[in-house]
Amino acid sequence: MNIAAPLTNPASAYAQKVFVLQGGGALGSYQAGAFQALREQNIEPDWIAGISIGAINASIMAGNVPGERLKALSSFWNKVTVHLPVDLLMEDRRETNPFYRSVSSWWVSTFGVPGFFSPWQLPTWFQTRGSAGATSIYDTEQLRQTLLDHVDFDRINHGPVRLSLGAVNVRTGNFAFFDNKEIKIGPEHVMASGALPPGFPAVKIGNEHYWDGGLVSNTPLTYVLRNGADIDTVVFQVDLFSAVGPLPQDLEEVEERRKDITYSSRTRLNTDLFLERHRLRRAISELYARLPEEAKADPEIKKLEQHCSDYGVTIIHLIYRNKQFRSHSKDYEFSALSMHEHWEAGLRDARKALVAEDWRMPPSAEDGLKVFDLDQRTRSRRHSI
Repeated sequence: MNIAAPLTNPASAYAQKVFVLQGGGALGSYQAGAFQALREQNIEPDWIAGISIGAINASIMAGNVPGERLKALSSFWNKVTVHLPVDLLMEDRRETNPFYRSVSSWWVSTFGVPGFFSPWQLPTWFQTRGSAGATSIYDTEQLRQTLLDHVDFDRINHGPVRLSLGAVNVRTGNFAFFDNKEIKIGPEHVMASGALPPGFPAVKIGNEHYWDGGLVSNTPLTYVLRNGADIDTVVFQVDLFSAVGPLPQDLEEVEERRKDITYSSRTRLNTDLFLERHRLRRAISELYARLPEEAKADPEIKKLEQHCSDYGVTIIHLIYRNKQFRSHSKDYEFSALSMHEHWEAGLRDARKALVAEDWRMPPSAEDGLKVFDLDQRTRSRRHSI
């Protein structure tokens, strides 16, 4: 994880730069590696939206000054990884060795992850009904201190970066976003976004309890497109589960594929909804432009102006697709060796994606949206009015 000095900013043509970070547990260091590549190009976020482990990464980025973000991410990921006795023996073979993955995931399941979670000392069936210990397998309270050690929450709430964290209300089942434009963000909001049951307990905020937002949607892309992508915007969407994958050949691969499908982003659905909204706004723009000036002076008609669209959105979509590291336990395999592997994969993929030049200028207002995928190349989404 060598950190290079920033050089240029290929995203300078955009008025807004947004990082969108999916949930994925132990795979989350891939996002840190991708951020390192962005930092090398002097690309810093105006807005970061995250869910689950993406919310933790997002809070660390937003809660540190630009020059300290990589250092804080590296410190966090080194803290929440497990060093196993077999690491030296398996370093060259861990990617293809099922034994290493089994030992590592068993270790985490049994003993937890330092600075993150640990099994309750008293078994669940002896805990008071309705308590955190009775409704989860692990205690996550130590994560609160880890967050306080790595995140300046005063900076989050008074700094320049917008932060949005996705969770789900346990009682109503409704998706909820904690946004520092609307509320004061604290460690409990970050923990709520990553409180995946039944492993982790719900987090109480006010009078409500919240679970991991990935139960409803594992990506905050929809929230971003609906709640602020109304200027020329480039979105760096870093996903940890791929919707596309091979047909499973055994039960372990079935479970891995189930997770991939469940937690992968529905980017096509999200962009279709965005384009439908954009199409309407373009129609309003065309109509408003044809009105005589005296009509535009009418206060009621002038309200149409705020619904006009003269911007474009670009999405750079990075998806962790490491074919060598395949296991149903990949999202809770917190070994130090795997963490470094995920980080390097994110760094490599993001560097490759940023080399291209065709994404560096926003699409026209008529085009509305362009999506770039590292493996599938450009997907340009046009609309017609």
